[in-house]
Amino acid sequence: MRRSSGVKEKRRHRRILINVPVDFQNIDKENVSPGLVINLSQTGFLLQTFEEMPIGKRINIRVSFPKGFEVANFSAVVEIVWKDVCLWEDWEGYQYGLKFIKVLNKDLPKLKHFLNDRFDSVEISPAPTA
Repeated sequence: MRRSSGVKEKRRHRRILINVPVDFQNIDKENVSPGLVINLSQTGFLLQTFEEMPIGKRINIRVSFPKGFEVANFSAVVEIVWKDVCLWEDWEGYQYGLKFIKVLNKDLPKLKHFLNDRFDSVEISPAPTA
């Protein structure tokens, strides 16, 4: 279904459609789970995975861009702000809307560079230092 040209986007930040692998880990657990980043913005991203997690959960993520991509991998702490069941052909999993909580200072320029190449300006704050 096509959108009418008169429909205004409700999101505050535009999304980049991408399909890159991500590894994530619950902060209170040791095991790592795989997922796929579907879109990315300056405030967070959409994750698809088989792992079921509750809204409000904070997880560590590592986004793995393929070789030849213009940015290196980056890590962050994100929080699940919404969740939905995701059905795709012959599998069932979950979709999560994740917001950035903490992006390491060393990884912040990588994320900004990637987003700046697609948008006019990007504002992502560094992680607070403890």
